Amino acid sequence: MQIVEENLRGNEGEIKLIPETLDDLWHLRFIIEKGDIVFATTKRASQSSDKLRSDKEMITVRLGIEVEKVEFHKFANRLRISGRIVAGIDESGYHTLNITTGKELSIIKKWKNEQLERLRKAVEDSNRPEIVMLTIEEGYAVAGVLKQWGVEEIFEERMGYGKGMGDSRKEFFGEVAAKLENIDFRYLIIAGPGFAKNDFLDFLKDRHPETAKKAIVVDTSSTGSRGFIEILKRRVVDKIVGEIRLAEEAEYIDKLLEGIAKDDRVAYGLDEVREAHNYRAIEVLLVADEFLLEEREKWDIDDLLKEVEESGGKVVIMSTEFEPGKRLMSLGGIAALLRFNIKG
Repeated sequence: MQIVEENLRGNEGEIKLIPETLDDLWHLRFIIEKGDIVFATTKRASQSSDKLRSDKEMITVRLGIEVEKVEFHKFANRLRISGRIVAGIDESGYHTLNITTGKELSIIKKWKNEQLERLRKAVEDSNRPEIVMLTIEEGYAVAGVLKQWGVEEIFEERMGYGKGMGDSRKEFFGEVAAKLENIDFRYLIIAGPGFAKNDFLDFLKDRHPETAKKAIVVDTSSTGSRGFIEILKRRVVDKIVGEIRLAEEAEYIDKLLEGIAKDDRVAYGLDEVREAHNYRAIEVLLVADEFLLEEREKWDIDDLLKEVEESGGKVVIMSTEFEPGKRLMSLGGIAALLRFNIKG
């Protein structure tokens, strides 16, 4: 999230911002409320166009609307904000603003502290590196951070060791892992020729499991800058976020099924999940996107998601296009991993 301009008196006023990721749009779903004023550019039919013609001339205008409804469309990569027009060239009727990543909007409202905190957290997440690339072979590793303009090298590690020198190899892996631990990133690509990359991932799984969860291994014939170029050419970056998220979702489903089998610290189905939330027991809430859309037609399920987050739980929306989401849908579309058992 990028904040372009902030004009607040106390907790009231305007913030102009640009959402940069799908996660940013998700955050805005919980920030923008009914009654807020939102400004953005949009397409409207020209007032000079013949009203009887179907091919009315569309022009770009900046409109302000008083919000009545906010919808997050994950697979269309957009946020739909509908309401009554209060400012612009046509101050009448209703309009829907389609907010996508990279599109600037202004929000005027009385801000709650938790909304400002959510916004600042989104900005912090945007400022940290999305992806770190590590190219590694025996005794040599180079890491870089993916930038919009290319890859910026951030560290190099060398250590000489011969065949059979297992302790030295582990020491080398430990030095590389320690440097990675000092970097705050979301995803890690481990690449290079030979077996060192796979062995290093195994080392991470054993010694630094949280870092290992962010990692994916790919083959390259080179290390350093040439290895970085190979990674980019193979479009690994385009796939990594989806692959790692699917792996995380599959792990959540495995934990859920294991908990169901043992009747231990899980809830599934809307009634059980609501009961668990009443106890503030939810650690991770799993929701199938199809279930979410169906329930939104009946009640404001987003209030539940918001309350779970406010009570310290994590909300994971799963796509029913993929296996973890399909399995969740077969279990009722909503489930939770719990901090403690709520059943006697």
